[in-house]
Amino acid sequence: MSSVARYLKKHTEALVKDVGIEAACKLTGKSKATLGRYYSDYPEHAERFMPVDAVAALEEAASYPHVTAALSELNGTSLSFDDRRRNDRSGGVNSDVIALSQRFAMLMGEYHTSIEDGVISANEARRLLKETVELQRVLVEMKLHLEEETA
Repeated sequence: MSSVARYLKKHTEALVKDVGIEAACKLTGKSKATLGRYYSDYPEHAERFMPVDAVAALEEAASYPHVTAALSELNGTSLSFDDRRRNDRSGGVNSDVIALSQRFAMLMGEYHTSIEDGVISANEARRLLKETVELQRVLVEMKLHLEEETA
């Protein structure tokens, strides 16, 4: 088995253990034996990996996105983990538009304050970055709502 496969299986096992084997079975609809095969290092299971929909279901319930982080590391990229969960998805696009306009107003307020003296300091840049990231989160939520509505 390749080192990449071992690495992914190790993180798949960490994900299942993070959620708990019983809960993982319920979330994925898979048996304990099937889940075990996904992270087994026995040669007969070397080519078996957890399906991406099962990974997504488990990572939503887990304390950390183990498999996603492992894939990111293998690709040479890094993720920024935020332990906040997505907003309640029941509000829909209308709620997203309201949140978007509020966040944009906050960003513009920070920008106006920052540019008053003609120079954006390091602290002001950090505050602007924070507001930009918050705006990005709202846009991602809006994107997910729109994708749900078109499905």
